[in-house]
Amino acid sequence: MSLRNYLISRVFLLQVFLAALIIAVLGYLFMHWLTFTTNHGNEIVVPNLSKLTEEQVEEKLDGLDLSYILLDSLDYRSDYPKYSVVQQDPLPGAKVKEGRKVYIKINSSGFSSVKIPDLIEKTYREAVPTLKALGLEEGTITYIPNLGRDMVLDMRYKGRSIRPGDRVLKSSKIDLVLGDGKASYEEDIRTDSVPESIDEMPNEQ
Repeated sequence: MSLRNYLISRVFLLQVFLAALIIAVLGYLFMHWLTFTTNHGNEIVVPNLSKLTEEQVEEKLDGLDLSYILLDSLDYRSDYPKYSVVQQDPLPGAKVKEGRKVYIKINSSGFSSVKIPDLIEKTYREAVPTLKALGLEEGTITYIPNLGRDMVLDMRYKGRSIRPGDRVLKSSKIDLVLGDGKASYEEDIRTDSVPESIDEMPNEQ
């Protein structure tokens, strides 16, 4: 049989059909397997875990076939309950696959303490950023007579003077006493050295 006759023979066409059918079946099975292993079309919406305790997080994620990993605790934030979730990744509303891990960071149990920086004779513009960098807040500003305008002359906490190196809790308000740029001079006048009348002046011989 010639090659031309073989290519148009029923045997060859049947073999081509069977080969194409096998390829199609294998392709279908592969796509079905790929869809199954990647959970295609079976996405889970990540819930909002904000302000939940670790036990509540575990219970909520277990019901969605998700898990969590605790990364760290953050500095205490008064607007969140102690030991509650402050940050999460992925964010609420994100769509993930079954078994995905959600990374969380929780609130610490309270404010940590920091050392008071040396702000004496620093300007107001220098003092405030330094306080904020340490997690402290600007309190009441008071001015007293002094040539150093807006220069820090004293630091106070809850009405008492504090010194550099003293420790206070983060988020504490530090009151600053500043110079007003003016000087206050008091002259002691010795009135007993000034004659009240001409009669009291010594007589010259």
